Amino acid sequence: MATFQLRLDDTLKQKADTLFSSLGLDTSTAIRIFLSAAIENNGIPFQVKHNDNYSLAQAISDSRNKENLHGPFKSAQDAVASMLED
Repeated sequence: MATFQLRLDDTLKQKADTLFSSLGLDTSTAIRIFLSAAIENNGIPFQVKHNDNYSLAQAISDSRNKENLHGPFKSAQDAVASMLED
């Protein structure tokens, strides 16, 4: 059996340990599950992509160009609620 060593940030390790423990796993088992799934899928078992936050970029552009603006609002809560509407 091989040994696998990995260096990571203490906070990341602690958060991972806490998460996997809540799932009834230790981190080593979770990593083995990931590696097995990668082999079974012949690649990373989830989509890897940039987190393109288009809506934020669009909102910044709109505010700079004074387009698609709504309001005025009576409170910050009303403004946030308006932004969260579908």
